[in-house]
Amino acid sequence: MLQSLKFGLYNFITSNSVGVILRKPKFQLLVSVNLTIMGSKKRPFSTSSATAKSNEQMSVAAEKGVSKENGGKSGEFLVEDMETVEKMTVPQLRVKLRSLGIPSRGTKQELVASLKTFLDSKLADAGNGSAAQEDKISSEESLEVANNPSKKKSRKVPSKNRDQGDVASEVPTTRLTKKGVTEGQTKDTSFDIIVKQAEITQEMSIESKDITGKKNVRAKRKVSSVTASAHIGVSEAVDLSVNQDEPWTIFAHKKPKDGWIVYNPKTMRPPPLSKDTKHVKLLSWNVNGLRALLKLKNLCIQQLADREDFDVICLQETKLQEKDVEAIKESLHDYKNSFWTCSVSKLGYSGTAIISRIKPVSIKYGLGIPDHDTEGRLVTVEFDNFYLLCGYVPNSGDGLRRLTYRITEWDPSLGSYMKELENSKPVVLTGDLNCAHEEIDIYNPAGNKRSAGFTEEERHSFEMNFLNKGFVDTFRKQHPGVVGYTYWGYRHGGRKTNRGWRLDYFLVSECIADKVHDSYILPDVDGSDHSPIGLVLKL
Repeated sequence: MLQSLKFGLYNFITSNSVGVILRKPKFQLLVSVNLTIMGSKKRPFSTSSATAKSNEQMSVAAEKGVSKENGGKSGEFLVEDMETVEKMTVPQLRVKLRSLGIPSRGTKQELVASLKTFLDSKLADAGNGSAAQEDKISSEESLEVANNPSKKKSRKVPSKNRDQGDVASEVPTTRLTKKGVTEGQTKDTSFDIIVKQAEITQEMSIESKDITGKKNVRAKRKVSSVTASAHIGVSEAVDLSVNQDEPWTIFAHKKPKDGWIVYNPKTMRPPPLSKDTKHVKLLSWNVNGLRALLKLKNLCIQQLADREDFDVICLQETKLQEKDVEAIKESLHDYKNSFWTCSVSKLGYSGTAIISRIKPVSIKYGLGIPDHDTEGRLVTVEFDNFYLLCGYVPNSGDGLRRLTYRITEWDPSLGSYMKELENSKPVVLTGDLNCAHEEIDIYNPAGNKRSAGFTEEERHSFEMNFLNKGFVDTFRKQHPGVVGYTYWGYRHGGRKTNRGWRLDYFLVSECIADKVHDSYILPDVDGSDHSPIGLVLKL
């Protein structure tokens, strides 16, 4: 009877591959599944189609011992002339279905459909890895499993007995889990192999659709989904491992525009100026509590000076009291000139300082307006070629309670003060100005329209009182389409994902804007929720 049905079932499973061949008079499909990366549904795998390249792939299969004559080491599901199945009588169909352990009740069309469904399920199992084995089992056991699905499909052996052979060297055994790909396994993952898997999956899905219809469309989707997941998971894991030590290189913005790129000081800073070129190197840093920062031995100002060799550093939010200043001054061996202002209206709050190896011509604290000068927010030093202002602009605060004070009193007063100084010398203003001026300066502009530092009122005030008065944002001038942040909130761990704000600036008088050699950010320096920023100015 089996001869009359022209339906032969030869099952083989080896340590290297499972072959599935569907044959019709004008069509043939070969699906090869690699067992070393197919041990569970969570592992990526590769498939191949022989429609366009049947000769080449059949030769590859032959080299691996895939042939229906070699039943001891390999085998295949073989179906010839499926049209004859539809010509079978109802008794014949029922006998055949019962032999396969399949319910045999229903009309002839239902019985024919059951046979086709059985074959479809075999192909689907081969595709999604549920029938794949990591162990060697005999062809007799495989045939018994195929004929009686109620029996256990495989008998696993310890992993030390697996014969992975050359396959393991060709395709990495990357394990995909629900949480992604483990770090150790992604290190050996080849991008070329992943791309190949995606291409092969696409070929298989086209062939399966043509041959077996809707059932295999679903199987195809499973195959594609697993392969795509492997691709995405590996890519993300590789990216995370690359950026784990340099999170500032992650492009993070919710409303990016064409052409925007992420700031990377390793690749975007110009070469240093020669010693023959007269220049000054300035740094600015909101330290968010200087005493706490100095407790971190590898982040003290002296060590930062050894690394960056700056001439002047400006600090904001020192949170010092006047009694603390002298002890800190003594620790600054190479920077004998330091000028500090502390909050007297609220102790341990705000505070700014300028620390310099260059002796200034003059020093001034505050704006000269009592209502603005009790919180220690501004220090001005005069050098031979310019004025340097270290400022800590008031934050509008929770509920924007200080917004009106900020935009109607502080900003206009500071802008007017800078213009007065500019009558005699160019001006450089640096510090935490507590404003992300443009959408490029903040990770989530739409979600922060009413957040302190990004309100329309603050951004308009920043423009009217500083930029429109002739002061140039040096970083934005040097990097017009670059996303670079200087502040990342502790609350949401923004620094790890580079979801930040650019709140720290070097603004210079327009007359010296062309003398700026470099305006940069040092995002690798932690210890505060802000990073230092720098300016190299030719004199």
